[in-house]
Amino acid sequence: MTQKVFGIGLNKTGTTTLGTCLERLGYDHVSCRADLLADWRAGRKDTAFAVTDAHQSFEDWPWPLMYCDLLARYGAEARFILTLRRSPEAWLDSLKKHALQRTSLRGHCRKLAYGYSYPHYAEAEHLELYRRHEADVMAFFETAGARDQLKVLCWETGDGWDALCDFLGHDRVDWPFPHDRRAATPRLNRRRVANQMAMMAGWAGCRTRSLFRVG
Repeated sequence: MTQKVFGIGLNKTGTTTLGTCLERLGYDHVSCRADLLADWRAGRKDTAFAVTDAHQSFEDWPWPLMYCDLLARYGAEARFILTLRRSPEAWLDSLKKHALQRTSLRGHCRKLAYGYSYPHYAEAEHLELYRRHEADVMAFFETAGARDQLKVLCWETGDGWDALCDFLGHDRVDWPFPHDRRAATPRLNRRRVANQMAMMAGWAGCRTRSLFRVG
């Protein structure tokens, strides 16, 4: 395959499901790379481009920050998929649960990605950031004359294999659709959650200005 496929939805919008689908369709796939996110934020773009040159499909960080540069680099070869949740509020709720239940105090990408270690106590900022990302992506591809290279998908409202395969030019498949990360909520470590909540309460009075920007 010469086609490059970039998932540019924020994390917790069904990106893991998208990655699973792309792997099953035969793409050489790369998911979240915290090291590349750090490099991108520091202006070291060559490391991310070395990875995108060598592989075929991508989702999670840092790819949602890179779509302008990626379109410029790959042109007509590139396809972009913006995954969304059924509402910004559904996304925020998922992000908050994931932050407490599935990540450690420091083993996450949120500070580099959004400018906040946790979405708690900064809900309004995160909702605005989600809406702005959707609007910015749509406006960019319209202005660039590349709207046909962008597909907006929401697994929660019925999108699945047919929509994905049609967009990528693949034959349709009749495989069960993977809804990754829908497992039962893990048993909480109550002490860990209590520590996290205490830390977040302390951070609430000294918020970091949002770092989320493209380019």
